[in-house]
Amino acid sequence: MLEKKLTVLDLLDLDLPGHDSLELKCIAGRRGLPRAISVPDINRPGLALSGFFDAFAYERVQLFGRGETAYLQKLHNENFCENLKTLFNYKIPCCIFSSNREPTPEFLRFAEDSCCPILQTSLDSTDFSSRLLRIFSSAFSPKKTIHGVLVEVYGVGILITGHSGVGKSETALELVERGHRLVADDIVEVRCVNGNFIEGRGANSLISHHMEIRGLGIINISKLYGVGAIRYQKEVQLVVRLEEWDSNKVYDRIGVDQKDVDILGVKVPAIDIPIRPGRNMPIIIEAAAMNERLKEMGYNSARDFNQNVLKWIENGEAQRVFSGNDDRY
Repeated sequence: MLEKKLTVLDLLDLDLPGHDSLELKCIAGRRGLPRAISVPDINRPGLALSGFFDAFAYERVQLFGRGETAYLQKLHNENFCENLKTLFNYKIPCCIFSSNREPTPEFLRFAEDSCCPILQTSLDSTDFSSRLLRIFSSAFSPKKTIHGVLVEVYGVGILITGHSGVGKSETALELVERGHRLVADDIVEVRCVNGNFIEGRGANSLISHHMEIRGLGIINISKLYGVGAIRYQKEVQLVVRLEEWDSNKVYDRIGVDQKDVDILGVKVPAIDIPIRPGRNMPIIIEAAAMNERLKEMGYNSARDFNQNVLKWIENGEAQRVFSGNDDRY
């Protein structure tokens, strides 16, 4: 589901840098620019141009490359327009010509009559398709906002959550001081990409790299620590939930049982860290980040420890130690 309707005009208005730029311009059908794009995919209309409209994916953006443009020219030379008339009877979001290719006069006339926007890009078909699909993936991804702080620690994206005043921002500030990077503070926007991983960023790019520290006020991390202390987005690979120490609660001492939290249908590893005087939260989170990297590399410290203990018991070494028959002591 889209948070807001994506229109053809939105594509034209996108101001993306370098390798993400679509380099689009409108050459006809401007009255149709408010048309909504409801399907995040691209269709090559070669079969439709030849007169085969069964299962025609008209609701997608129609991309005209070298082959489609050559076929349009063939229709123009043969003065055959019936297929074009049928094509524009469908409510197509827009047609895009790659590599600055030009549509035929008949094509432009039918497009104007049906208010179908005709766009042109200097990019070739392959490059343009990959860029547009990346934009669709971002625009159509499910999104939500989470109250917390997102930081990158040793390359691991960690979302720090907890109730207000528990010390999320102060912990993140100490991590930045120790050379790690801030992605967003207070309000984190997360989205599900390709249905299998969660990406987080600041809900508002203008204030996402500012932090509120109680007793100090608002500080600008990029100005205080430099641009190397921030990044704009990061995959959420671990959720750290900070909470006040509860003497009646049993906390995990070994870590064999992996906890997960569901974010937009994706299971993300999670740990609960109780706060009490004397506990150094930044160092604990650094250790958690390195431990998570080890798990991704196939090594689980807690599981390895548990297996070693079981082997120790099975070999009878534990019994010798407790009975006093171990010669090493």
